[in-house]
Amino acid sequence: MAPAGREWVKPALLMAPAILYLTIFIVYPIIDTIIIAFFPEGRFSTESLEYLLYSPLSKFWDAIKFTLILAALVVPIETVLALIATLVLLQPFKGRDTAVYILSIPIAISDVAAGLIWYSMLTSKGFVNKVLIELGVIDSPIYFFGYEFRDRALLAIVLAEVWRSMAIVFIIIFAGAQLIHRELFEAADVFGASFWVKLRHILLPMIKPSIQAALIIRTLFAFQVFAVVWILAGRDIPVLAGEAYYNLVEIHRFDVAALYALIIAILSMTTGFLYLRMLRARHLEV
Repeated sequence: MAPAGREWVKPALLMAPAILYLTIFIVYPIIDTIIIAFFPEGRFSTESLEYLLYSPLSKFWDAIKFTLILAALVVPIETVLALIATLVLLQPFKGRDTAVYILSIPIAISDVAAGLIWYSMLTSKGFVNKVLIELGVIDSPIYFFGYEFRDRALLAIVLAEVWRSMAIVFIIIFAGAQLIHRELFEAADVFGASFWVKLRHILLPMIKPSIQAALIIRTLFAFQVFAVVWILAGRDIPVLAGEAYYNLVEIHRFDVAALYALIIAILSMTTGFLYLRMLRARHLEV
């Protein structure tokens, strides 16, 4: 038994590694980023913020718009597809393990490779146009890339992102669904529960923690999307991470790049907090 007044020692020692990790890899980088953004020469300056908001060279508002549009399109589509795949693959059938493996393959492909794959498929002489022309669906190639085709380029980015990262959401949700005791579904069958009743009252509530984790991870990645957008559209479709890269590497505005990083961090933390509040698994709390 710990001496009086020393009860805090063991919890503090257990928490020390996590606190040290958070301090080194989260707190310190954020503080250093704030210093780079607002204290570029050792004194406080809002030059980076003014450049971001008012410079004709800045694409900040477009970057915010397209980042949010991509997140709003990609994350719900991936979640719905992952839920559908989970419902199908929870049923035992021959070849189920192979289907799970095939669905998981894109997770091993980098975002750069995914962007290049979809670029080669969707160019005017790519696989998609060739197939459509051969089938007689179109007479001339469909152009997806270029400033005048930004809407199509956005569609190409959504397709590439969904194909590349839906596997992340699927694996998390499918793993959570497999932990549900089969007795719950068997009891529901005994009482004559329909598929939709079992879905609403058993499956979805039980996998809510998995959905929460998948949404947090995938949304954070959506705010950081870069390589696929950069390969398929460049700065024709600006996103926050792409503008941070451009300011850091191309024009060497380190303060502006740091400010973009802070904005991405704020968006990520705010969204994570909202997910945690809105998707609390109350049955686990009880």
